Amino acid sequence: MEHYLLIDLGTGSTRAALVNSESTILGIRSFVNTYYRDGDYPDAQYFLPEEWENELLRCCRELCAEHPGIRVRAVSSAGARQSVVLLDREGHAFYALPNIDNRGREFISEIREQEWIYERSGKWVTEDFPAAKLLGLRRKKPEIYTRISTVLSLSEWIAYLFTGNRVCEPSQACETQLYDLERKAWSEELCSAYGVDPALLPELRFTGESAGPILVSLRNELGMSEDAVFVIGGADTQCALMQTGIRTGDIAVVSGTTTPCTALTDEKFYDPEQRVWIDANLGARGYLIEMNPGVTGLNYQRAKSLLCPDISYQELERRYAEKTDFAGTASFSSLLFYERRSLRCGGFFLPSPLSDRTDRTDLMWMVLADTACATYEQLWRLRQLSRHGKKYVLGCGGGFRSGTLCQMLADLSGAELQLLPGFEQATLLGLVRICNGAFGLEPASENSGERIVCRPGDGTLIRRYHLIWNRNRLNANTET
Repeated sequence: MEHYLLIDLGTGSTRAALVNSESTILGIRSFVNTYYRDGDYPDAQYFLPEEWENELLRCCRELCAEHPGIRVRAVSSAGARQSVVLLDREGHAFYALPNIDNRGREFISEIREQEWIYERSGKWVTEDFPAAKLLGLRRKKPEIYTRISTVLSLSEWIAYLFTGNRVCEPSQACETQLYDLERKAWSEELCSAYGVDPALLPELRFTGESAGPILVSLRNELGMSEDAVFVIGGADTQCALMQTGIRTGDIAVVSGTTTPCTALTDEKFYDPEQRVWIDANLGARGYLIEMNPGVTGLNYQRAKSLLCPDISYQELERRYAEKTDFAGTASFSSLLFYERRSLRCGGFFLPSPLSDRTDRTDLMWMVLADTACATYEQLWRLRQLSRHGKKYVLGCGGGFRSGTLCQMLADLSGAELQLLPGFEQATLLGLVRICNGAFGLEPASENSGERIVCRPGDGTLIRRYHLIWNRNRLNANTET
């Protein structure tokens, strides 16, 4: 039995977990991520790594103090994609650009050979990726840009905190738009397109490798094993997919803040119409074809906080099960991915005048159905593009705690939705698999448990909703 300290840095929050090699979670601590607006740009946000570091180490200290008899053998981390932490020449993490930062947007039109960049990087030329964020930083904040000595991904920033070593995993490197997918290396040509010095990019190291021994100061403070090491994890989506047991030819959906729909392939895929992203899988072992409806699960969480703070998720599920009709539609998902455009307008679409029979449960069901429909739109196209002929789709992520969402997606897609036990904590359990592999462990219990299968049913209600939802969403986002 080994014990691991696992860090999961998401967009909205960060958590630390103490987990054993049998995938038993002994404790979790978390904190809400703090961001700041930068008024020099129309839409820019940043965070201060030192603030997150203090909170993170507090979480780790509390977990280890609760279990003084446990000697942690390894630390590992997964991090949100498209986010970077900047180190200065003294090795201080002084500034960070999160995935929600769009400071590069006004400079994107200056980038040439955009089709070539898509072919090499697997990503459109947009403000989403750190290459554009760094471009925007250099243009308006040269005093910050010139301080940079190293650009680290979120997950490998944690490796730096615990070991002092600077590395980057390919699953994160590909999200910068500075990584050549086919060559599996940093690209001087892509760096040149954005004006980024390749010397700022760290050594590439693979998932499951050691980033180095844990610093003595942290090892002693947290009561870790004397031979404790940092095991490289990677991007949170790819780490979560580890929990599903995805294999080449499978399609898997990760239901979280956003909902990546992914197909695993051995060969690099190229779509001349640029309807998909191509991601490096963990360890650069294969590729993921991705489509994503954008913000989904976060919409549902916010709607519940606003509309139903006094009603439990379980009670909402019970009320959904009684529904035989819907009062209107909702549109809050943020991307029309296959058309490469954001959806700027959304809301609830209800008949006028407002019916006295419409209640907040109706509104919550609409938001959940919006997630199902937006996910299905990506899933349907991804299955066609990847020639996916299997009768099932794999799933993981906290969003699938909703049995209603599971059934909606199965009904719309006509495919079984299969979940492994532990799907709610997919990122953490994916990291457990990575650490077990590093130590040559593969406990039988890790692969035990029957799949939870949601089979397509009648689906009349969600199919009717989908038709009206699609019309309302498109009308709201049609320029006049």
